[in-house]
Amino acid sequence: MGGIDETDRSLVRELVADGRASVRGLAQRLHISRANAYARLERLLSDGVIRGFTARVDPEKAGLATSAYVTLSIEQNAWREVSQALRDIEYVEHFALVGAEVDVVVLVRTPDNATLRRVVLEQIQAVRGVKDTRTWLIFGEVEGRGAWRTDPPATSGN
Repeated sequence: MGGIDETDRSLVRELVADGRASVRGLAQRLHISRANAYARLERLLSDGVIRGFTARVDPEKAGLATSAYVTLSIEQNAWREVSQALRDIEYVEHFALVGAEVDVVVLVRTPDNATLRRVVLEQIQAVRGVKDTRTWLIFGEVEGRGAWRTDPPATSGN
């Protein structure tokens, strides 16, 4: 992880654990001055290491009880057009271009199966450049530790 030192990594870990932490609280936990914590936070933001702050939402408790991974096979050189279209489809939470027997993996979260069906069959399959889709219903999810978490991962749907 080039470009950041151990204090920066600790600051990021603290923010991953509690994105609402104050600069004062961060400084105290890291044993650095508030000015140092503030300067580091500003640099991490301006350098794009930290892209922003957000709430972590439990999809089921937020009314999105049906989740699925949808894999797409797309036409060669269609990635830009497909990715732009996927950004605009409601309930598409995340997608990635992958190197596998499929081209794109899409995470879709919807209120119910009927909505999932409409999103996949009427919207995703209608995107120009999409040749084929396959839907994998998610029965339960577990977060991994990742690079920044120090606390035990949260689980949902188990």
